[in-house]
Amino acid sequence: MSTGLTLWLFGVAAGTSLLGGVLGMASGIFIVPVLTLFGHLDIRSAIGASLVSVIACSCASAAPFLQERLTNVRLAIVLETATTLGALTGVLLVGIVPTAGLFALFGAVLLLAAAQMLRTRQQAAQVRSGRWRAWRLDASYPDPEIGAEVAYEVHRLPAGMGLMYLAGLLSALLGIGSGVLKVPAMDTALRLPIKVSSATSNFMIGVTAAASAVAYFVRGIITAPIAAPVALGSVLGALLGARILLRVPSARLRVMFVIVLAALAIEMILNAFGVTFAHRPA
Repeated sequence: MSTGLTLWLFGVAAGTSLLGGVLGMASGIFIVPVLTLFGHLDIRSAIGASLVSVIACSCASAAPFLQERLTNVRLAIVLETATTLGALTGVLLVGIVPTAGLFALFGAVLLLAAAQMLRTRQQAAQVRSGRWRAWRLDASYPDPEIGAEVAYEVHRLPAGMGLMYLAGLLSALLGIGSGVLKVPAMDTALRLPIKVSSATSNFMIGVTAAASAVAYFVRGIITAPIAAPVALGSVLGALLGARILLRVPSARLRVMFVIVLAALAIEMILNAFGVTFAHRPA
């Protein structure tokens, strides 16, 4: 492999992991289209590289997020059970449900999620029911933006679990990363602060990607010449993304996520009508 291609892979991984790390989304959402369209890599090799990127991104950003108490590990474990169950259901339904209809449905869900995230929820956030306090899911984190400790409570856990199940289901059926739905689910259903949603989603997608990466590695799809620069670039991008997430104002982060959701929604709806730009990551 040429030095130019190695440096290009490093740069692509760093850029996509930075964006994915800030938004709490799997970097495969961005890296697979770039590698297939501009790098002319085989789709399976691109997916293998994206899994490496997701794992490296999640591991690299784990320390800063845990140190700042942004990642709610206990909640992530609870939600991941629903996501995994949804993914298993999706695997069983592959080939049965029409793909075009799923793309249209997913695009509509993304647009609805974007609209919900734009709505103010200051009054709703002040409501404290204490219903799920026995699960010890509530927590707090220091917010340098306001210079104070921000306490938050988990709301509507059943609704959040249902949305996580849907995220895993659509992820398996369409071959996409479920992080794009996890953050809106935690934001709108569980009423979590946007920074907590992004950090917790980052933690969860690493766990999910690790299971898939083992299968790809055993099959020989993940190769060292591609995986090495991608992993190194992803670590750098994830560390930068974590620093940005810790410092960027919550309102600006929300707007960034809504823009990405809208762009992905348009792509999904176009896919429903047969207009495709690139393969999606598994």
